[in-house]
Amino acid sequence: MRPSRQGPVVEPVMRIRFWYALLLVVSAIFVIRLFYLQVLRHNYYNSAALASQLKQYEIPATRGIIEAHDGDNVLPIVLNQTLYTLFADPKFIKDPHATAEAVQHVIGGQVSDYETAIRQPTRYAVLANKLSKAQSDKLTGLNINGLGTRAVPYRTYPQGQLASQLLGFVDNDGQGKYGIEQYLDTPLRGKPGQLKAITDAQGVPLLSDPNNVITQPQNGQSVLLTIDISMQKQLEDILKSGLDAAHSTSGSALILDPNTGAVRAMANYPTYNPAEFYNVTDPSVFNNAAVSSPLEVGSVMKTLTASAALDQGVVTTSTTYYDPSHWVIDGYTITNIEEDGGPGVRNLADILQLSLNTGATWLLMQMGGGQINAKARNAWHDYMVNHFQLGKPTGIEQGYEANGTIPDPNNGYALDLQYANTAFGQGMSATPLQMGAALASALNGGTYYQPRLVDGMIDSNGKQTAKPPKVVRTGVVKPEVSLTLQSLMEYVVQKNHVLYGMPQLPAGYNIGGKTGTAEIAKPGGGYYSDRFNGTFLGFVGGDKPQYVIVIRVNEPHVAGYAGAGAAAPIFSNVATMLINNFGVTPKTQ
Repeated sequence: MRPSRQGPVVEPVMRIRFWYALLLVVSAIFVIRLFYLQVLRHNYYNSAALASQLKQYEIPATRGIIEAHDGDNVLPIVLNQTLYTLFADPKFIKDPHATAEAVQHVIGGQVSDYETAIRQPTRYAVLANKLSKAQSDKLTGLNINGLGTRAVPYRTYPQGQLASQLLGFVDNDGQGKYGIEQYLDTPLRGKPGQLKAITDAQGVPLLSDPNNVITQPQNGQSVLLTIDISMQKQLEDILKSGLDAAHSTSGSALILDPNTGAVRAMANYPTYNPAEFYNVTDPSVFNNAAVSSPLEVGSVMKTLTASAALDQGVVTTSTTYYDPSHWVIDGYTITNIEEDGGPGVRNLADILQLSLNTGATWLLMQMGGGQINAKARNAWHDYMVNHFQLGKPTGIEQGYEANGTIPDPNNGYALDLQYANTAFGQGMSATPLQMGAALASALNGGTYYQPRLVDGMIDSNGKQTAKPPKVVRTGVVKPEVSLTLQSLMEYVVQKNHVLYGMPQLPAGYNIGGKTGTAEIAKPGGGYYSDRFNGTFLGFVGGDKPQYVIVIRVNEPHVAGYAGAGAAAPIFSNVATMLINNFGVTPKTQ
């Protein structure tokens, strides 16, 4: 029997067509996806790919150097030195222990310390700083994947700790701290360059890639200071010897040109080595106390009180008065030192030479028409703040300059007493620099020059821009008052030079000055009865003052008064040093 005939076989054909259609759909999806990725989203994914390889590097600028005078020459006192930082990328180091041993063989140290650093969960582990180029080359020669060195500029100080607080330092982040380094950080630092580079898989820049973008760094400006290196060295030595002799642990000294405002030397003790700032345990040693640490200045203030009274015309050198040896003001008694000679007829020279607190108070009374009142307070306040520029920063090129304090003449408790105290240097505060600049203006004919440490700036092309003296105020006092004050201060030294440690005055020179002994204020009010600071404010010159000198000695332990027993001998040695070594012009008549 023949089989019956079947209809067409449809199922295999349909299956083939289904898979064919599915393949077309899938292919279309891939094509569309590729089109989307390669055409529509090309820029996005290109940028994303580059982002993993495109790195931006900062090319550090060379920090400007710092120079100073040395007689007729100019010498660097702060330079740059390239040292190297050793770092590791733990991701690429396969044997941390072996790597640590290899590092230790080159630079010393502890293997365990290096191994611990390498095992840190980071991509950048610092193993050592301040390595020499020879050490860097040896480490590079090890050819250890994941280990590298980086050149880092550091400051170096050819003169050691000389003028350390004046200079400041540069920290490990490249930031200027304290002193000149902080005040002039921006011009010294310059502007870093930028390098955008395509890198390989390990992050190494492909410098030959044409897409690199390089901005060259702009090196920092260099600075020429007003100080004289030799004078600075000798001042620091004299200050240290004087503090040792006075059994004091700290103090300051400065030498100022009264005719330009240029600081020729500025010293503080204790000091430090700015190349090893990281070893300092007491951060207060970083401060330049001559500009940042105000104190109640004591009787050196009487030179300014006398100048103000003379300038107002309320007294002359021939004016006399009866000094009762005490005044009662606002219920409190103002007295003198025991050696004042008691009550008697006195004049202006006696007030300075005998250092009469009652005399300074009497001068303030004359500013008020014979008594301390609002007129007297406001007149004296005007001279302190507006003529002598006390109570405000001088603007010298130093970090952390202090203002000092001058009391309000019209608001407060026992104002007449407060202002009587300011007339002899208590109840107010000023820095040694402020007092030196104020005295300079009272001695030089009445011009207040802004104190400065910078003589000029030198750009990276060697072009120097001088910094001329800046006049803050003229007419501080009349020229004739300056001449009178010079004579009065010379008289003080002539009468007391043996006490000041100067057995014989150098012939042919004018040396003037005034001591100060200030009680130290208690934190809760009042004063310690057995703690004092010593100060001395003076000058040396020929026909006119050539150098103003300020000395501060903190809490000396000497017989007698702190000003005469501790600060004055330092002044005497500084004045002699300047006459012997630094061209003080003798008197012509």
